[in-house]
Amino acid sequence: MNTTSSSLRGRDLISPTIAALISAIVNYGGTFILVFQAAKVADLSPEMTASWILSISVGVGITGIWLSYRYREPIITAWSTPGVAFLVSALAVTPYAEAIGAYIISALGFIVLGISGMFERFVRLIPPGIASGLLAGILLQFGISAFGGAKVDPLLVIAMFAAYALLRRFTSRYAIVGILVIGLLYLISLGKVDFSTIKLAIASPVFIVPEFSFHALLGVALPLFIITLTGQYMPGMLVLRNDGFKTSANPILTVTGLGSLLAAPFGSHAFNVAAITAAICTGKDAHEDSKKRYIAGIACGIFYIVVGIFGVTLAALFLILPATFIATLAGLALLGTIGGSLANALSDLKGRETALITFLATDANVTLLGVGGAFWGLVAGLVAHILMHGHFRQKECRTSGIQQAEQK
Repeated sequence: MNTTSSSLRGRDLISPTIAALISAIVNYGGTFILVFQAAKVADLSPEMTASWILSISVGVGITGIWLSYRYREPIITAWSTPGVAFLVSALAVTPYAEAIGAYIISALGFIVLGISGMFERFVRLIPPGIASGLLAGILLQFGISAFGGAKVDPLLVIAMFAAYALLRRFTSRYAIVGILVIGLLYLISLGKVDFSTIKLAIASPVFIVPEFSFHALLGVALPLFIITLTGQYMPGMLVLRNDGFKTSANPILTVTGLGSLLAAPFGSHAFNVAAITAAICTGKDAHEDSKKRYIAGIACGIFYIVVGIFGVTLAALFLILPATFIATLAGLALLGTIGGSLANALSDLKGRETALITFLATDANVTLLGVGGAFWGLVAGLVAHILMHGHFRQKECRTSGIQQAEQK
């Protein structure tokens, strides 16, 4: 990791804050529409939908700010995207009060797992090459999407790509800032975004009395717990490890689990450490000095809280941004992380093949038994590692990971 001075200057706030803004835009503009879809399936009122947005946005904002400040690392927390995708179908057959009870049970599971320390021990057993291959496989689709949008709006993609390349040459530190501004100016000048329908309104929390049932325990709580653990916590922790950050998973699981528990009665389904959007804030594009990237975690938390307070107003603002703009912005912002992950995954000749298996299996994004591709990619890599090399050697894994971190 970078060991330059940790003293802060005004200029140190710019890049991390912009990285946090991009992370928030990608989060709300990319997958947050699933929350609206799930709310519609559950037949929630506008007030209850706004309460969901308020509780989950403010909750992840507070947990992210506290964790980032406490451990001085960019620990970005977010809502469970695969979890809410699951809820789009689950809420169709589960009474909302029972779903709230299931959220509480799931949150208790994360707290117990964090306190026990079992998850952290498992993360440390994963060979660094497999971890990097998993991350590269998760992020590859975003890199491809950065250019795939040219089918829809070629001028926008070409303009953002050309700006990125030129800014990388002359002012690498502000390349992502530049493409964000240039992309927005392009959309505004051509009238491709309409802000006239946006009205400012403050959301209010709506308390839902939870109900507990065996059906909701098996049909909602257990799947939500497994999906969030494998689809969010696992890749999220590997994102942090890939960029050299060493905070234990235990306090992250405990704090986000506690936050989920407190926010559940107001509609929030699950907090967790972020994965894809976290990678925007953990790499060198956020700040050359790794000791100052925690600012991105704090800034991201502030953005989440602001969005939450104004509920559907600012969420709707993010949603009107064209999908092509968001995909291109995210893909270009993640290029450095994708390249670094691939380099780490393939650097060890002995583990290159198992890392490649992990990468390809993860990128295939196969869903089996209701569990997403990130989990099965990890399983494929670990099985290949055991069959090819016989066993895990924890000491070697740790040493290799530290050596890679020191080389960054």
